Amino acid sequence: MNKTIQMVHGAGGKQTDRLIRDVFKKHFNNPLLTADDAAVLPGFDEQIVTSTDSFIVSPRFFPGGNIGRLSVCGSVNDVACMGAMPKYLTAAFVIEEGFSFEELEEIVKSMAETAFEAGVSIVAGDTKVVGHGQVDGLYITTTCIGTLPSYIYISGDQAMPGDAVIVTGDIGRHGSAILLAREDFGFHADIESDDAPLAHLVSRMLDVSDQIDTIRDATRGGVGTVLYEIAKASGVGIRLVDEAIPVAPPVKSLTSMLGLDPLYLACEGRYVVFAPKEDADALVSALRNERHGENATVIGEVVSKNVGRVTIVTDIGTERFLPEPSGELLPRIC
Repeated sequence: MNKTIQMVHGAGGKQTDRLIRDVFKKHFNNPLLTADDAAVLPGFDEQIVTSTDSFIVSPRFFPGGNIGRLSVCGSVNDVACMGAMPKYLTAAFVIEEGFSFEELEEIVKSMAETAFEAGVSIVAGDTKVVGHGQVDGLYITTTCIGTLPSYIYISGDQAMPGDAVIVTGDIGRHGSAILLAREDFGFHADIESDDAPLAHLVSRMLDVSDQIDTIRDATRGGVGTVLYEIAKASGVGIRLVDEAIPVAPPVKSLTSMLGLDPLYLACEGRYVVFAPKEDADALVSALRNERHGENATVIGEVVSKNVGRVTIVTDIGTERFLPEPSGELLPRIC
């Protein structure tokens, strides 16, 4: 077998069959993944939640993950933050001619391992091979399907004055990891991406409280962008406490040196949660006992003034408006 992807691997003949058999089916094999053009899934008794996302990242491998793990976590977490239980995933690949088979298999294997960690089955997919220079190596699109009980309603327009604002861990890791992997600043920092599937955190939170109003995945644009989105959608103001925002020391050092704000750096394994204040302590306690939730904390509250805006109380007690995100956020991660 050739050591790189060739155009013939996308032509639908025996080379395509070998690619599917030797790479994709080898790692994704399960009873629902067949040679047919679509997967037949068991019937659902609950509401269906689905999300689709495309993944383009440079570099494809970074400390703590790679584009394959990212593509599973991204769609799984989007479905889970609606309160749903992710069950199935489909994956489409656009591969540049000349792409390494070894690298492709490593990425596919990582997807399979992450899907197992997330408790989802990869049930269908598609592969396209395009000419050299038409794409940057590899693009992956995933669609996640999950189920949602009818009594759960979590949405970005449901945050209410009196809600606590919780983050499930320290922020800015993924953006920092990508930045360091991409650029040479002459600065060494032990920073790994927080890239992780988080459905188990949502399930645990719902065990603790049935009054959660909003959960949002703080990916591109980071926590700051999410807070502005929620403030506008819910017609509320949000007040943060600067000293309560968890930022790992290496991330804080890097962002201080480069003049970046961790609130606007991407996370790939962090939720922002809005829930009544009276439930906040129990939620944080439960999160801290779960993997990927060890650094959960309350970082602020929802208020009725300054509608559509986010303010931050500084360590000297003054309150200022958090700048609204605009233009190109750095580093661009996709």
